Amino acid sequence: MHDVVIVGAGPVGLFLACELGLAGCSVLVLERAPELRSPWKADPLGMRGLSAASVEAFYRREMLHPLLRASGVHDGPAANPDTDEPSPPRGVGHFAGMMLDPAQVDVTALPFRLAGPASEGVMTSLEAVETVLSERASKLGVEVRRGVTVSAVAQDGESVVVQAGWHEYAARWVVGCDGGRSTVRGLAGFEFVGTEPQFTGYVLLAPIADPEKLHPGFNLTPTGMYLRTPAEEYIGMLEFDGGAFDRSQRPTREHLQAVLRRVSGTDVTLTDVHLASSFTDRAMQTTTYRQGRVLLAGDSAHIHSPLGAQGLNLGLGDAMNLGWKLAATVHGHAPDGLLDTYTRERHPIGAGVLDWTRAQAAAMKPDPHAQAVQGVLRDLLGTRDGTTYVFKKTSGSSNRYDLGSEHPLVGRNAPDLRLEDGTRLGDLMQDGRGVALNFSIARSLHGSAMGWESRIRYVAGPARNDLGLGAVLVRPDGTVAWAGDRDPDREAFEQAAGHWFGAPQV
Repeated sequence: MHDVVIVGAGPVGLFLACELGLAGCSVLVLERAPELRSPWKADPLGMRGLSAASVEAFYRREMLHPLLRASGVHDGPAANPDTDEPSPPRGVGHFAGMMLDPAQVDVTALPFRLAGPASEGVMTSLEAVETVLSERASKLGVEVRRGVTVSAVAQDGESVVVQAGWHEYAARWVVGCDGGRSTVRGLAGFEFVGTEPQFTGYVLLAPIADPEKLHPGFNLTPTGMYLRTPAEEYIGMLEFDGGAFDRSQRPTREHLQAVLRRVSGTDVTLTDVHLASSFTDRAMQTTTYRQGRVLLAGDSAHIHSPLGAQGLNLGLGDAMNLGWKLAATVHGHAPDGLLDTYTRERHPIGAGVLDWTRAQAAAMKPDPHAQAVQGVLRDLLGTRDGTTYVFKKTSGSSNRYDLGSEHPLVGRNAPDLRLEDGTRLGDLMQDGRGVALNFSIARSLHGSAMGWESRIRYVAGPARNDLGLGAVLVRPDGTVAWAGDRDPDREAFEQAAGHWFGAPQV
């Protein structure tokens, strides 16, 4: 029996597997696809943007440099910062197809932002992400079986059995990371609720006889939207048809050409179609992320349109949040209710992303009301405050879990604090333990921290950028669990450590 069986070897399932493997759990990953590589995962169809929060997760687990190499990023401030002062981001992206200027971001308004090796987002591909994670998982002893289709899930109070063909796989816990059409979600009886689609979207690789008829970049039109990128033959488009296209069918060249002509208002001609896929803005979320011994993460727990490109980042956040909590539960030292905080913390974040994509779909609708809204939004997004607001949302810097503390840093992703010797917080998190940093002259927390030595790394010393803190306790997922002033309260530290890491060792 494995500790955990994960269904789905995409980025979310593999990242979760790495977290559990790092914590010493026995993990089996079952994946339907027979091969890792696919044209849908490679450039350009598989291109994705990782937010700074996601890049930081790779950095904190020693996977940033392999990720940058696999993504073709060899230099730049994301890899080699030479200052602690934050600088404007290199990219912000768009809202509802309206591009934003990164120079407009007010870095002084970003909560606790510090420069560091992972202070920027990265453009990558699903293939690059999965390759890095697969190699890491293998080194950690995780077994990945491909070409396996799950057909049944049955659980009792002690274990879960997953059936695939003639084989049965038993585990103490099962996590569904098998995408928007999750088999695990349906078999385990999760309630999936939300809103129906307004549009059908398409991505395709198709040569065009007359490409000069289409403008580059995002193009909002009176009938929809289309996207032309520098990648040759890559096209994206949206048609507000109420999601009427039958997505069980592969779109034909004739259908795609007709849609492109309608949304572009041109007589552009597709000479061929190499690859094509469709999607909608259907926005759904499970009411809970846990049913007994079955949990969900990533698109298995929530689906939405790709507007804003937050799906991958949302799923990686799920995996980072769940990994250490499930590992602590497996090893028997989790405090009561720890695993239930996974739904409590991540469900509101997921709901927020669904609303973010709904808002964009509503603003892009080709009717006079939405077009009037677009005019207002363009004015707002052209301001410093408007651009900063969008960047906070898309970068993850505005996310904050409600951990019951009024301290403004508690519940947020920890900034990359740096000690005087150059050691960064990210360097101290590579083994998957929590971290207690004590910047104060008093070393009163040392004795207390030793009670959790196997679960919390304690480091004391002055910092180059302590942000006015005396001490900070960071969970394994990078969330600040407690923060103290210049004279940190030992009793408060012990209470926070016990709350998140269980009883101290005797």
